[in-house]
Amino acid sequence: MREALAEAGIAREMDEVPVGAVIVYRGERIIGRGHNEKETGKNALYHAELLAIDRACRELGGWRLPESTLYVTLEPCPMCAGAIVNARIGRVVIGTADPRTGAFGGITDLNALPLNHKPEIVSGVLGEECAELLRSYFREKREKAKTEKSASDLL
Repeated sequence: MREALAEAGIAREMDEVPVGAVIVYRGERIIGRGHNEKETGKNALYHAELLAIDRACRELGGWRLPESTLYVTLEPCPMCAGAIVNARIGRVVIGTADPRTGAFGGITDLNALPLNHKPEIVSGVLGEECAELLRSYFREKREKAKTEKSASDLL
């Protein structure tokens, strides 16, 4: 999870929502990394999980990742959860829950559906650290917007 947090830090430096993901193969080596790049790449698909899955598939030369664990700082959205199921990732370790858009227990739970694959879900790993990274990012965004609005009101 520390590696996923490092990826989230890269996203934050890029002024992206600080979410990071890494995929570990057979508990031994990282085969995929990603951090949010939606704003930078101008693409709705550039979520941390999808980028990590893409890189892991390229590394292994196939689309199935059953002996892999995905570490992600924020509970995956429905799109990313679908990709996780489709990639047959065996285990997902989540930092902090996302009650608004999370799809492994937040707003919905893909594992509750009769799908052909159900990854093991582990939640709350370094949860407070992952949550605080997001909270501080959005707090700073709100403060900056408030300051900019106050400055424009003076003009």
